[in-house]
Amino acid sequence: MEMSRRSWLVYGLLAAVWVLVLGWQVEEHLRFTAAARTDLRGRSKDIANTLSAFIRGLRFREAVRSDRVESVLNELVNGRTNDLVRSSDVMAIALLNPAGETLVSAGRPIDLEHTEVLQEGEHWGRHSVTLVNPVDLGASLASEGATNPTVLLPPPPPRDPSNTNREPGRGFFRREPPPGEAPPTNAVAAGATNGSRPVSSGTDTAARSARMRRAPWLRGMPEAEYQALLARNALHDLVIAMSTDSYTAACTRDLWVRAVILLLATISVLGSGLAWRNLSKTSELEIRLVRASELNTHLKEMNLAAAGLAHETRNPLNIIRGLAQMISKHDGTVPEIQNKSREIVDEADKVAAQLNEFINYSRPREVRRSALALGSVVSEVVRALSYDLEEKKIGLQVKGEQLSVEADEQLLRQALFNLILNAIQAVEGDGQIQVVAEKRSPSEAVLEVRDNGPGVPPERRTEIFKPYFTTQKKGTGLGLAVVQQIVLAHGWEVECLPNEPKGAVFRITHLKLAA
Repeated sequence: MEMSRRSWLVYGLLAAVWVLVLGWQVEEHLRFTAAARTDLRGRSKDIANTLSAFIRGLRFREAVRSDRVESVLNELVNGRTNDLVRSSDVMAIALLNPAGETLVSAGRPIDLEHTEVLQEGEHWGRHSVTLVNPVDLGASLASEGATNPTVLLPPPPPRDPSNTNREPGRGFFRREPPPGEAPPTNAVAAGATNGSRPVSSGTDTAARSARMRRAPWLRGMPEAEYQALLARNALHDLVIAMSTDSYTAACTRDLWVRAVILLLATISVLGSGLAWRNLSKTSELEIRLVRASELNTHLKEMNLAAAGLAHETRNPLNIIRGLAQMISKHDGTVPEIQNKSREIVDEADKVAAQLNEFINYSRPREVRRSALALGSVVSEVVRALSYDLEEKKIGLQVKGEQLSVEADEQLLRQALFNLILNAIQAVEGDGQIQVVAEKRSPSEAVLEVRDNGPGVPPERRTEIFKPYFTTQKKGTGLGLAVVQQIVLAHGWEVECLPNEPKGAVFRITHLKLAA
């Protein structure tokens, strides 16, 4: 329970670390996105400042021609400005008057229907951003105290060679008066007589001075129309539509970087969790191993005590058996007592056999390997069991190759003895037993003991190697357990398989061939 709580605490800390890394990366990505937007706004301000400087250079008497401004805007959109402006992302640009109307523009039309464009100064679309910046033209103050804005004047009309109505000393054409209006008079026609100078009032002189300050091609425009032109064409805002492809690409790259960092953090957290899990399991296994070692030591002591008890039990058992034999063979003993004495001898023999098998099973298996001829070992075992084979009229065949294996001779003989004896007990009269030795690889061999008895059911083929488990009426259940002990001590494997058409096969594999 304590280990489980500790594990939950460690897993919770690892999860908290992962959440902190996730929050940190999200915050850093949002900060990068905000910085990229700020950089894009700064670039639009750089473009606005550069354009204002161009316009100030083209300005004359607080006015500038629209055709010249339009050419500058086209250069900005087409990316032919200097590298400082970095206008390659400019998609469109427009100059607005105080009413929000477009005076001059370049590039694609800019949608000014979004309320946040003029109210908030920007609008972010899917592939572009529209930014509004004031035009900084260094406005001057008039005598009335109001600001004189810079206005856009329409370009001069193209020259017509056929029109000879020129003002004296000027290179621009004179505007024709509209129908119903008297043409302007020159100084002579205005009342000069005998070479005297014309007489004009102060009002006419001020109006003529105001007209002279206009652009030459606008001097013939009525004053009201000219003032409306100035109010409508005053420069106020600069609207720039810039592509967000570079901004999106930079944000995408940063998002990939954050994702890689988060992936590495996830792998680290998972690796740490697995490492802690393995460490916890290792600690638990070490504790269990220590406990198993203590239990194994206790079992060894119990095993030695049981083996000693079995060994000491054989001595009084042999005395009882000997006395029973003497009573049964005494001439003066009545037949009933002789029969009872023989039963005592038989039961003593059974107990002695069980004690011998128990002692053999509890004895430690110390393997002393040597090169053995497998055929000779099999022959000796068959010779030792010849009386049992003849008694039940069982035929035994030895097949296979003449092989030499590395094994402990005494232990191998005992294992073969138990396997063949188990087969003899399993088959009925006129049964058949085969002992087959085969070479499976250049370094390993297989030994099989086959019989045509009733066989072993599939659900019992793994249980028959357990101590005291037997299917024979006279069996002790330790013979095959001793076989498995010997096989495992050599590093071999033993298994029970079905024999065709009936019977069982006990196969020992991984026998190492002698060089």
